[in-house]
Amino acid sequence: MSLDKDTVRKIAFLARIRVPAEALDGLSGELSNIIGWVEQLNEVDTKGVEPMTSVADMDWPRRDDEITDGDRATDILANATDPEPGPGGGDGGFFTVPKVVE
Repeated sequence: MSLDKDTVRKIAFLARIRVPAEALDGLSGELSNIIGWVEQLNEVDTKGVEPMTSVADMDWPRRDDEITDGDRATDILANATDPEPGPGGGDGGFFTVPKVVE
């Protein structure tokens, strides 16, 4: 597939790239070569080839998908500048923020 100057100008406009008029000829040749290479990839027989997510075969450790409360409220509130005490004055409180609605 060969790209002409007008097509390259439209691609540059869509990509928000300013291309000087004298560079359009060279760029159209380069883009045509790239598209030709991609068209060659369509000729490769990929039947029986499994899709890959990585070039290295990895088996990641997995954990059970359990819903928990995290049990980290005290650690998280240690970062708060002015934490609100929990019910009854105990731990497990909340972050306090300035009032934004009057």
